[in-house]
Amino acid sequence: MTEKKVWLITGAGRGMGGDIAKAALAAGHAVVATARNTDTVTAALGQDDDLLAVKLDVTDPADAEAAVTAAVERFGRIDVLVNNAGNFYAGFFEEISPGDFRAQVETTLFGPLNVTRAVLPVMRAQRSGLVIAISSTAGIMGQEFCTAYAAAKFGAEGWIE
Repeated sequence: MTEKKVWLITGAGRGMGGDIAKAALAAGHAVVATARNTDTVTAALGQDDDLLAVKLDVTDPADAEAAVTAAVERFGRIDVLVNNAGNFYAGFFEEISPGDFRAQVETTLFGPLNVTRAVLPVMRAQRSGLVIAISSTAGIMGQEFCTAYAAAKFGAEGWIE
């Protein structure tokens, strides 16, 4: 168990998730960095005693539960959840297949719901915690070619509010 703040970050294998993980580690925090493939986490962040790379497909509630279990087993708590994982299907609405539209919503809306649902019992038991949802201007204003992404982000905005 650690006295450091413990961050669980989704989509930490690249991009903003990797940057957030690097910053948390540099600030002296412990990080549970997740991605569908842990090799991307290791490639982006390297090795550190305060780093745990965990496989997590945010669309799978069982993966979310397993990631939370791994975090608590290793560090004893979760103080900050950063729902960052995402994807992007671009195109006019009629050109995006129903499967791709659904995949966008599954990852960008239901993914954070799955992970937060798994983390909240830990935070409630601790009587503390912070949930951060990474959003986009697409969650407040739709744009051409962004129908699936905007729909998912509008949903995430409403949920997190």
